[in-house]
This record gives sequence, structure tokens and C-alpha cells, in this order.
Amino acid sequence: MSSLPDKPGGGRPPERSGGAGRAAVGAFLDRLAAMPRVAPANGRRGRLVFAMDATASRQPTWDRACQLQGEMFQATRDLGGLEVQLAYYRGFKEFAATPFLADGAELTRRMTGVQCLGGQTQIQRMLDHVLAETKRARVNALVFVGDAMEEAPDPLCHRAGELGLHGTPCFVFQEGDNPMATNIFRQVAKLSGGAWAPFDAGSADALRDLLRAVAVYAAGGRGALARLPGTAATRIAGQLPAPGR
Repeated sequence: MSSLPDKPGGGRPPERSGGAGRAAVGAFLDRLAAMPRVAPANGRRGRLVFAMDATASRQPTWDRACQLQGEMFQATRDLGGLEVQLAYYRGFKEFAATPFLADGAELTRRMTGVQCLGGQTQIQRMLDHVLAETKRARVNALVFVGDAMEEAPDPLCHRAGELGLHGTPCFVFQEGDNPMATNIFRQVAKLSGGAWAPFDAGSADALRDLLRAVAVYAAGGRGALARLPGTAATRIAGQLPAPGR
């Protein structure tokens, strides 16, 4: 694994219909509500891998994620906390991952030290990494943020299925509307037992709520979601079956 490099540069924000993004966010929430309970063992923090495509076009999204990730820690502090590992790929066959961190400020420091670089996607390598991590100690959820897929799809789908068997759902957030990426990202999410949603500038607030909800889900399961304030959490909790059913 490589070390975390220097400060980010600039970039152009994505362009996409906000209405379509908001509709897909609603569909994502419905899918999340139907998922089985995921909760860490008693006395342990939830573990979440926050993986991002850090190739050249991703800098604006990376900068936004630096701000959003702090809210995931804030939302889970009363549940025993959350440990988040940042993982990313960029450049020529470069992949890096931090330790699992329970300190939002430290994760932010590491994220702001990353500059996105041109290169091809390495989604299989990322999924391989998460699979290895969850075999060592349960990873309660994977959040992946990306916009492209330049790899053979079958190995990605196979890895996603393996993650599903280990109880690690993939929440795939797609920026833009690349049709090939959409097709494979949907399959990866489904095979892992997770969910997919696109996002853009028009659904930025909803994306923030979704990330918070996934973090709470990873830290405390469905019961924790029911106690989380906010529109996204309320909508999810309202669709859950009664306890014991």
C-alpha cells in the first residue's frame, strides 16, 4: 500500500439533473429499508470502509467527501462509535488504505492530503481489499463513490457476491450517468446485499443524509436508524418491520 500524498488540486463539478438524482435517492432509501439487520458484536464499534475513485476527474467530489465524512462519526457517537477506513485508487496501479480510524479529525487530515491523479479504475482491487479485511474482522458496510468502470465485470460481480456471503453490503454511490458503470454498479450492490444510487449537485443534501444513515446502520443496525433524527433516517425506519417479525 502507498502512503497518503500531498494536498488536493482543483477540478470541475459534475453536471446532471437534480430531479433524477432525488428520485434515485428515494429508491435507494426504499432498498435500504428492505435489507436485513446489520449490527456489530456487543461492545465493538461498527466498521465501515469508505472507498473512493481518486482518478483525475474526482477531485471536486473528494473535496466534498472530506466535509461529509465528519458527519458519519458525529451521527454514531452515541452508538459506541464508528471506525472508518479510507481506501482509494488512482494513477498507475496505485492503491492505498488507512488503518481503521475512530477519530474524524484524523481521517479528515489524511483525506485532505490526497491529490487525485489520472489512471484507470481498480474496483476489483478495492473489492479484494475489503473482502480480505472482513475475513479478518467483520466490516459492517462498504461505501464506494465512483463514476466509471473500466474492468471486466464478471470478477467484480463475483467479489460482490463473496462480500454478501460475509455480510458486508456494498453501498455504491455513482456520480454521473455512464451507462456501463451504472449497469455494473447496480449488480455489485445487489449481489452484495447493498444498494446503488446516483448523485449530483442537486442531491448533495440527500447524499449527506444517506452517508449518515449508512454509518448509523453500520454502527447500530435498524434499531439505531429508528432513533436517528432527519428525513432520510425517518423514511428508512418507517418502513422497517416490527421487532420480532
